[in-house]
Amino acid sequence: MSILSNRASSQSLSNALQIKTCLLQGFSSFNQLKHVHARLLRLGLDQDNYLLNLFLRRGFDFGKNTCYPRLVFNQTNQPNIYLWNTMIQGLVSADRFDDAVELYCSMRREGFLPNIFTFPFVLKACARLCDLQLGLRTHTLVVKSGFEYDVFVKTSLLSLYAKSGFLEHAHKMFDEIPERNVVSWTVMVSGYISAGRFSEAISMFRKSIEMGLRPDGFNLVRVLSACTQSRDLSSAEWIDQYIMENGLGRNLFVATSLVDMYAKCGNMEKARRIFDGMQEKDVVSWSTMIQGYVLNGLAREGVDLFLQMLAEEIKPDCYALVGMFSACARLGALELGDWASNLIDRNEILSIPFLGTALIDMYAKCGNMVKAWEVFKEMKDKDLVVWNAAISGLAINGHVEAVFGLFGHMQKSAIQPNGNTFIGLLSGCAHTGLVDDGRCYFNGMSSFFSLTPSIEHYGCMVDLLARAGLLAEAHKLIESMPMKANAIVWGALLGGCRLHRDTQLAEYVLKQLIELEPWSSGNYVLLSNIYSAGQKWSEAANIRSRMNELGIQKIRGCSWVEVDGVVHKFLVGDKTHPLSEKIYAKLDELDTELKAAGYVPTTDFMLFDIEEEEKEHFLRCHSEKLAIAFVLISTTSKDSIRVVKNLRVCGDCHEFIKLVSKITGREIIVRDNNRFHRFIDGLCSCKNYW
Repeated sequence: MSILSNRASSQSLSNALQIKTCLLQGFSSFNQLKHVHARLLRLGLDQDNYLLNLFLRRGFDFGKNTCYPRLVFNQTNQPNIYLWNTMIQGLVSADRFDDAVELYCSMRREGFLPNIFTFPFVLKACARLCDLQLGLRTHTLVVKSGFEYDVFVKTSLLSLYAKSGFLEHAHKMFDEIPERNVVSWTVMVSGYISAGRFSEAISMFRKSIEMGLRPDGFNLVRVLSACTQSRDLSSAEWIDQYIMENGLGRNLFVATSLVDMYAKCGNMEKARRIFDGMQEKDVVSWSTMIQGYVLNGLAREGVDLFLQMLAEEIKPDCYALVGMFSACARLGALELGDWASNLIDRNEILSIPFLGTALIDMYAKCGNMVKAWEVFKEMKDKDLVVWNAAISGLAINGHVEAVFGLFGHMQKSAIQPNGNTFIGLLSGCAHTGLVDDGRCYFNGMSSFFSLTPSIEHYGCMVDLLARAGLLAEAHKLIESMPMKANAIVWGALLGGCRLHRDTQLAEYVLKQLIELEPWSSGNYVLLSNIYSAGQKWSEAANIRSRMNELGIQKIRGCSWVEVDGVVHKFLVGDKTHPLSEKIYAKLDELDTELKAAGYVPTTDFMLFDIEEEEKEHFLRCHSEKLAIAFVLISTTSKDSIRVVKNLRVCGDCHEFIKLVSKITGREIIVRDNNRFHRFIDGLCSCKNYW
């Protein structure tokens, strides 16, 4: 019997060693794991805690599915602390934080005390779940157990407090860590960034560098995002220099973050330098650069880069296409935007709200509301942003009744409006002079929808009242605003002064604008003109002298048109275009026809329009006139003409374009920095309410 018993014991030990070796080597498939489990059951080793611990570790190697390890654990009769720790660690590593916390609570109910290997993972689960209460109880137990000075436990506590927003407590934990590593510094930096305390995050990062720590790519990306959000360009440039000096710029994610940071801080020259110097570029890098150009008003450059990306056989992703659609919207490049929309499956556009929204916006801003409406109707998932895009698109195209109808349909669909919804509604009212409707929507924001009007909503109301000639009421509204009026609000009132020729109020408004925008040339020129018109020669001279002292240059009027997918740019008096001779010949021809129709160039508007393109002699060569003449000689009589201008269309050009639309039979759509104008057969959609 003794010999048989020894042989059985030896065989059992051999089997256990074979299984141990197998578990230590790992598995290439889940089926292999199940075979080993079957072998454990067959050999009666399924309650061996040592082998089970190895088995459970391997069980968590197969993705996020934790069902099998949990099943095996639940069948264990007497799990020890090592098995509990393995299960908690595995669940946390699989992002099953709720399950990990639940298992920890079961362990405590079973009478087990956590040890130094339990606490870091439980605290991590608490941090990810923002379960501060359990975290505090765990912290208490850490202190009672005597593990409060362990570096891993201390770092986990630091992470808990930082992610819960208790940064003072986190900093206390941080100060108590005897040897701070990259992880602890990263946790503190990330905590400050999450709390919006960007300057402190950047300061912490600087200190970590001074301590001789080498940050990883994740930490660099995070601190660059802090520089971006705080617009701290000087710190960003210092980090850029550090990255280059230490050879960290080769990291694709770090380099892309640098591009993004410079673009959002408005320095496209440095963003392009980083981009061009990247040894490796993925579609995210290209998308970041394209969107940076668009964000900084360089839509033409954004389009060119998108086309370069295609030439290098990089397939655009959704974000690159959003950048392209936005660029086309700015340029009024309908054909180019339409072509770009065919680079991706239609169903994908209709299934991704932010991509569909960008396409709706592009069509609407290019004046093709029919196509914008088609995209909206076909969208499979209409979130609030999609609804707002459709409402805004209808508003800028003058379809105010449709705006009201869509808003009603939105409410019936149980979509709760937000502030952007009401900006679209109020803009629609402002563009068509519906004062009573505008008042109703503005007052209803707070009384019916519990929304507090922002400065943008006040700006829309001031615009609406000022355009309607209710200048005193508009001014009173500005004075009663709960926040200080910005340049956009005062500019809306100035637009009303311009429309209704109130030079006295305009003088006051312009003084406010000059204080808010001391770099804007148009405000100085307008105020100087008003002083001159009132024979206040000394004041007018002072304004001009101040402009010269400050080195302020006037913004030149510029217009863009698209012909056969190519965008053409025109400046006032421009003669650089290859077809300049034919363009000016066409203008002479139009002048003859328009004079026969009763048109006489007028400078009546010049007092208020001189900031766009000055002097009577330039009236016939304003950029929008050159652009329209170019399209007339380059396209057929059936084609619509779409013009985008960077400044407001002056009164003379408005009259000119109305008559051109009548004598040519063309639909002419002009989008300036103020609104949309759709000219058909001598009439404008704004009904001279521009």
